[in-house]
Amino acid sequence: MNKRFRLAAAVSAVALAVAACGEAPDEDGDGTATGDSTGGSADFTACMVSDQGGINDKSFNETSYNGLVLAQEEGIIPEPKFAESQTDADYGPNVDAMVQDDCGLIVTVGFLLADATSEAAEANPDENFAIVDFQYADETGAPIAIDNVKPLVFNTQEAAFLAGYASAAYSKTGIVGTWGGAKIPTVTIFMDGFYDGVQYFNEQKGGDVQVLGWDKATQEGQFVGDFANTGLARQISDNLISQGADVLHPVAGPLAESAAIAAQAAGDVTVVWADSDGFESAPDYGPVILTSVLKGMDQAVLAATQEAADDAFTNEPYVGTLENGGVGIAPFHDFDGEVSQETKDELAQIQEQIISGELVVESDAAFS
Repeated sequence: MNKRFRLAAAVSAVALAVAACGEAPDEDGDGTATGDSTGGSADFTACMVSDQGGINDKSFNETSYNGLVLAQEEGIIPEPKFAESQTDADYGPNVDAMVQDDCGLIVTVGFLLADATSEAAEANPDENFAIVDFQYADETGAPIAIDNVKPLVFNTQEAAFLAGYASAAYSKTGIVGTWGGAKIPTVTIFMDGFYDGVQYFNEQKGGDVQVLGWDKATQEGQFVGDFANTGLARQISDNLISQGADVLHPVAGPLAESAAIAAQAAGDVTVVWADSDGFESAPDYGPVILTSVLKGMDQAVLAATQEAADDAFTNEPYVGTLENGGVGIAPFHDFDGEVSQETKDELAQIQEQIISGELVVESDAAFS
């Protein structure tokens, strides 16, 4: 019989590490960067427009940009160009700037760039775009295809479910917490999966681990409101710790650093990173990172870039899942000895059950 965990109103073996590490080029003063070609075709250039936080955010934007770094290293493209968005007002101008730079593929990063991307795509039908973490849909939720836009999306609820189970098993206080940056579907999907993973642990083990910061039934919880307010991010983290949470799962791009700093100050709190393997992308906080929920944005961007460079671009969505390795959880690194073999075996079994369909982790806005 299928076990189903309903994730209301969401649109993110133990060592499925898919994030790659790469150094971003130095920024020019105008927020864009270019460089001399070190490989690839001079006739094809790939470009990226970041969300707020920039391409050195140790998370969402950086992992996406690493896909272009990989494409350069593999000789698919010369050094990529990018434009960093500091505010919402930058999205449209940054996308337009990349169009003017004659890019063969423009990758936009994040839900908040959806309008700017669709407007540019409509105005420039001969330009190819890929958007990370967004799929266009009509009022009923049915997908809408734009001829020259390829969605790169991820069923992160599957991986976050594993992280929630692992966090519940690890917690010494019986209380864990999660919070987000902006309240958008690509953030709350992590929180839903994390929440349900904890509930599944309680169901299987007869436990009573509590989740602070998110109520899946009401879709209400703790949010900063953006991805830039480090003070509020630290305050939310400290408040959850003061209520007894000894594992925090921040879903907030660069603001995850605030949770890690709070965990270090507390001394007995760990963090579940989001998007990249935080142990590798943010090594200063490795000693407090229990694991990470991974989204293979780098691999998706690499695949889309190769497709476009080969003159084989399609608007067919890429959907990352546990089955295809597009999502997963990172190794436990420094905490490997503190996570029991029993828990590791259970996580491997749960993963196989999700892949086989025996255990279904659903979302009203999951991608198929």
